[in-house]
Amino acid sequence: MNEHAHRDDFGSRLGMWLFLVTEMVLFGGLFIAYSYLRSRYPMEFHQAGEELNVPLGVTNTIVLLTSSLTVVLSIVAIQRGEKARSMAFLATTLGLGATFLVIKSFEWAAKFHHGLYPNSAHLATLLPGEQIFFGLYFTMTGLHGLHVIAGMIVLSWILRMISKDEVRADRYIHLENGGLYWHLVDVIWIFLLPLFYLAA
Repeated sequence: MNEHAHRDDFGSRLGMWLFLVTEMVLFGGLFIAYSYLRSRYPMEFHQAGEELNVPLGVTNTIVLLTSSLTVVLSIVAIQRGEKARSMAFLATTLGLGATFLVIKSFEWAAKFHHGLYPNSAHLATLLPGEQIFFGLYFTMTGLHGLHVIAGMIVLSWILRMISKDEVRADRYIHLENGGLYWHLVDVIWIFLLPLFYLAA
C-alpha cells in the first residue's frame, strides 16, 4: 500500500514538473520576443519604461516573495500534522495573492486613465517602439495575472481539502504541487520586474 502511494506521489510530482516546463516554454518565448524587440527599439523601450510605477512593482515583488514563504510554511506545518497552522499560512498566501492583484489593478487603472493601453487613441500617437512596449506589458503582466488567479483557485481548493482532512501529514502531495505552481508564478514575476519596471 505504501509503495503504491509512493508511486502515485512520484507520478503526480512528475506530471506537475512536466506542466511547469510547458509554462516556462510559454513565458520563455515571450521573454525572447521581448529581448528581440527591445534590441530593435532600445530608446523607445527606455522612454516607455519611465511611465511605469517602480515602487508598486517592487512592492508587488515583496508581496509575492512573502507569499512563497507562507506557502512553504504551510507545507512544513502539514508535514508536522499542524492542520490549523497549515491552513492559516495557506490563507495568508491567498491574501497576499489578492493583495498583488489589487495593487496591479490600481496600476492598470492608472495606465488606462492616461491612455496607455493597446488600441487607445493616445497610444497610437506614440512611437512604434513605445506602442510595442505597452502591448508586451499588458500581454505579459496580464497573462501572469491570470496565472495568479489560477493559482489562487487551486490553493483555495487545497485549503478546503486540508479542512476536510483530505490533505494531511501522510498525504500532502496536492499542497506540494500547488506550492510548486505558486513558486513558478513568483519566479515569472521576478523576471517581469526588471524587463518592464527597470527598463528605464
